[in-house]
Amino acid sequence: MTNPCRHLQVRFVSREEDAEFVECVSCGEVFDAAELRDIAAEENEVGPDEEQEANAS
Repeated sequence: MTNPCRHLQVRFVSREEDAEFVECVSCGEVFDAAELRDIAAEENEVGPDEEQEANAS
């Protein structure tokens, strides 16, 4: 199973009324820039198990 692209490098593609679209330089996927912010927020969240492990050390 391959790892999904993390979209670390994106470039601006288009702007419509309420949305900006970006393209991932690595994989070519085009998506709403708001989704990129959501992806980054999810990656930075610490789950309860991870938090307990961090506090134990």
